[in-house]
Parts: sequence; C-alpha cells; structure tokens
Amino acid sequence: MTQGQFPEENGEDGEFERQEDSFREIIQDRAESGRYHLYVSLACPWAHRTLITRKWLGLEDSVSVGIVDPVRDERGWAFRPGNGHGPDELNGFQFLSEAYRASNPAFHGRVTVPVLWDKQERRIVNNSEDDICLMFQKAFAASDAPDLFPGDVEEDQAELSKFLYDHVNNGVYRAGFATRQPAYERAVKKLFAALDTLDDRLTSRRYLFGDRITESDWRLFCTLIRFDAVYHGHFKCNLRRIIDYPNLDGYLRDLYQQPGIADTVNLDHIKRHYYITHDDINPTGIVPLGPILDFNAPHGRESR
Repeated sequence: MTQGQFPEENGEDGEFERQEDSFREIIQDRAESGRYHLYVSLACPWAHRTLITRKWLGLEDSVSVGIVDPVRDERGWAFRPGNGHGPDELNGFQFLSEAYRASNPAFHGRVTVPVLWDKQERRIVNNSEDDICLMFQKAFAASDAPDLFPGDVEEDQAELSKFLYDHVNNGVYRAGFATRQPAYERAVKKLFAALDTLDDRLTSRRYLFGDRITESDWRLFCTLIRFDAVYHGHFKCNLRRIIDYPNLDGYLRDLYQQPGIADTVNLDHIKRHYYITHDDINPTGIVPLGPILDFNAPHGRESR
C-alpha cells in the first residue's frame, strides 16, 4: 500500500487531511501601498484565488508578485528562470522555504503558497488564502473597488464558501491523494454530489449570489478551471467533466472571460505541476497533451 504524496497528511483510513496554515496574522489597519509582496504558484488553486482577488480589486500597483517554478521537488517550491516565472528578484531566495525559515526558524511543516510577505519587516505575514483575500478587500482595496464580501449575504456566503472548500476545493485533493479505495470513493461521491447541487443552483442565477460576482465565485472558479485538464484524469475525479454540466460549463467560461482573468490562468504551469510533481500518482512524469479546451467560446449566461 502506497504511503501517498504527503504521508504525514494521510490518516490510517487513507483519507487526506490537509495541514493547517501556520502564519495567520491579520492586517487590521490600512495597508501601506508597496509594502507587501505576494508569492504564488500559477499552478496552485489556493494561490490563484489571491492572484485573482489582487487583480479584481485593482491592487496590482500596490502589491508586488513573485512566481515560483511550477515543478516542485523534494526541496519544495523553487525560484528558477523560466517561462511565466523567474528568479526571486525581491529577496534572492532560491526556495520559498527560505522565506519560511526567515520568518520562523522552528518551522517544520510543508511549505505552501500563497505567501504574503512584509518587505519592511522581512517576514511572512500570512499564508492562508482565505485571510489574504479578505485582507485585500478590507485593508488594501479602495473604497470604490468591487465588493467580493457583500454584507447582505455575509452569513450565506460564509456557509457556501465552507461548503465549497469541504466538498469541492479540497474535495478533489481528498480524492486524488487518498491511499485507500473506500476513502477515494467517499471523496469522489461527495465531490460530484456537490457539483450536481451547484449546477442546479446556477440554473436560474448567473453567479452563485445572483447577478454579482463574489469571492465565492472565484473560489469555485479556481477548481473548475483545473478540473477537466487535471482533476478528471490525474486525481481520478472522472464521473463527469465540467464540460458535461450545462450550467457549470457556461459559468466557468463566463468567469474566465471577465476582464483580466484569463491573464491569471496558465494551463502549462497547471499541467506540468500536477503531472510532474505528484510522482507518487504519476511516476512517469508524462504530461498529457490534452484535453483541448476553449474557454473563450460563448457562454450564454447573460440572460440568467
């Protein structure tokens, strides 16, 4: 029986249990423009959500970005010159683990993205995508920026976002990183039941909360955009594809076609990361050529 991609995060029953984020400081006051740096992987859905939030809220001039190489080996996320990423020009780090050790020399967990770095104090402020997205809205964004966390649906949005994390965002990982058949099957059934529910929800509304885009939509988008290219085959989430869902399929294209969002999507990084990095799942490291996906096709969601 394989130990799995992350043995320390798999229980005896074979279920994947993701580690907790270690840096959870919240910026309460107005953030100083130019002080913070966002380290991301274009392959990672959690980091992708912070990158989208940064763009959607108009923070590109106030929060700089560093991009790691999509291929992660036993040394963790690395900074290498390449297409769509490059060396760490801010700190000269070779590996993101150096940022973790600089912030906490006693850190021994798995190094993850995203990371919000304080240039002034030279330390990690936060490595939780949930916290970072909310801080971007509350402490960084201008008062006239789009509101991704509208107050009139605050409780409903929090409940839906938890549902999305448990069943979909982390659900694909629970399936892909499961090391026993029953754990895998439980995760897949739970995932597709959730996708069925979400497809039904989107029958009569354009976005998850009607005619406005919220952070919950971007939370779902970051899984959907990877689904047919990676999760369907690599993680064995293959009961259906997103393209098989009448509403989720158009909804995905609708979000992709929003201004600036396509610039945050890099399918080359996504596919190379999963198929090369997860050598326990794909030991040959072969990256598939397909599938052919057209996210620019008409979505027909305007009338919802």
